[in-house]
Amino acid sequence: MRTPFALTGISVVTGDALGTIHQDWTITVEDTGTIGYAGPAGGADLPTTALRIDGRGLFALPGLINAHAHLFADGTPLGSAATNPRLAKYATWLMRTPLGRRILFRRTRDHAAIQLHSGVTTLRTVGDVAYEVVAIREEIERGETVGPRILPSGPLMAITGGHGAPQIALIGDDPLTARANARQNIRRGAKAIKISATGGVSDAIEIGYAGRPEMPEDSMRAVCEEAHEAGVLVAAHAQSSEGTIAALRAGVDTIEHGSSMSAEIIELFLDNPASLRGFSALIPTLQACLPLVSLDPSVTGVDPVVRANAELVLEEMLAGVRAALENGITLGVGTDSSVSYVTHSNYWRELDLLQHVGGMEPAAVLHAATQGNAKILGLDTVTGSIAAGKVADLVVVDADPLESFRNLAAPRMVVARGERIVRPQITRIDEIDRLLDTL
Repeated sequence: MRTPFALTGISVVTGDALGTIHQDWTITVEDTGTIGYAGPAGGADLPTTALRIDGRGLFALPGLINAHAHLFADGTPLGSAATNPRLAKYATWLMRTPLGRRILFRRTRDHAAIQLHSGVTTLRTVGDVAYEVVAIREEIERGETVGPRILPSGPLMAITGGHGAPQIALIGDDPLTARANARQNIRRGAKAIKISATGGVSDAIEIGYAGRPEMPEDSMRAVCEEAHEAGVLVAAHAQSSEGTIAALRAGVDTIEHGSSMSAEIIELFLDNPASLRGFSALIPTLQACLPLVSLDPSVTGVDPVVRANAELVLEEMLAGVRAALENGITLGVGTDSSVSYVTHSNYWRELDLLQHVGGMEPAAVLHAATQGNAKILGLDTVTGSIAAGKVADLVVVDADPLESFRNLAAPRMVVARGERIVRPQITRIDEIDRLLDTL
């Protein structure tokens, strides 16, 4: 049973769109893992059995939500294995051997723990090697280990030779097969579905490959119908306006990465009758491209073709963010963790980039990362805000995150469903952090 506790005298950063901060609040957490009280210190009736924690000088905010994560790698640059078909085939075979599966499971569990210790209390994966994340989610749900709330996708949906294939994808070249693949993932425990609507950066083989339409609209529609029947949201990797509009017409619920927007695209984001809940959202992932574009190629060794595609996609992504802000389109936050230079310890960097490169106000960024992501993922009645009755997902830091998102880099405490991690231990990759600090 969890130990009930109370945070007293703490400043609460609500995560609302206005950037509201409440001074001298008390938050009580019950042994059920839910918030019993969140309000002015004088209004709290503290249970005598509750552990009292002095929060004076500290800041609490809702647990962060990563709406676009992978857990299979650590963020070390992928190198030639991503684009060399022979190496990719060997790596795929190796990960599916009994030894490879054991290594992958341990690595994936470790990466989920790093995200949690970094303040991410909920994450959605959008492309797994197999069903290793489903197994880890079940382990967490059984209470065998403390971890973030996970919405696992299983392998993504791709066409032959498409983005993510064959390493992290099920192949479907027609609507019937695509539907069967979606059904298989859901039967195996997936709580999210991911489609490769276009080509991508990491496995680009020529300039212009990223964003090139791949899965046909009728196949994507079949996937969406199957997923929505089970109440599961569908994400689409889309890095061009052509791919985005086809995915939205098919009924996807979130567009990952994004593109410039036509009037039709804007309208479909705002009112999408084929989606599960009548609207679609945009999840940009600036970390996935900016380092490849901005760091010196002589240092990174990034393939020139991959770098050129990253430049094209970054421009499209930023245009999408601007259009979303101008037109009231729902924006979420995801990091694309596991791809080159996107480690599991650096969620805060995505927030920083959305502010300083994407042009968003700090309050809007934090809102997207908490309450906004919770709404997008259908979890807003459970998490995303600090209020009585909500699950106790909290991050406690030493300084106001709205002053600088770097203040989130080393949390003082993380609370996941009422379980306290008092001194988070974050495994970092120092060389990657050193390079990213130069951006």
